[in-house]
Amino acid sequence: MACPREGDPAPDFEFESKSGRTSISSMRGSPIVIYFFPKAFTQGCTRELQRFVQLAGEFEALGAEVIGVSADGPGTMARFAAKYGARFPLVPDAEKRIISEYCAGSERGKGARRVTFVVGPDGMIKAVLEGLRKAEDHADRALDVLRSSAHRA
Repeated sequence: MACPREGDPAPDFEFESKSGRTSISSMRGSPIVIYFFPKAFTQGCTRELQRFVQLAGEFEALGAEVIGVSADGPGTMARFAAKYGARFPLVPDAEKRIISEYCAGSERGKGARRVTFVVGPDGMIKAVLEGLRKAEDHADRALDVLRSSAHRA
């Protein structure tokens, strides 16, 4: 299986949202930011979530959906979202099916590594963000990609 990269279609997966069960393919027509993070409640992952929460209004203004994915269990993800006020889905992937589809597994094989996929309204990956200096930079860079895509449209 080839790892998804810029220009490829985003691998589809189902998840629970506030409005019920949905999938990436059913969200066509809206840009999507899918960010993978190693472990809820750790320092870097907390800062990253807080930055996505801070910028939520800006993502919404661009019509973008944000989805966080981690190998944490459902209870942990629900507590993490509640504690930091995430209004977007945090998807538990303890079986690492989604993580595997996106080649977002950690090198130690325990969970996810920090990587963000920006998906255009057409379902194609516009950018893969990884190796950024700070965890919270993922939200800012994803927003930059969305803004530049909106200007070109």
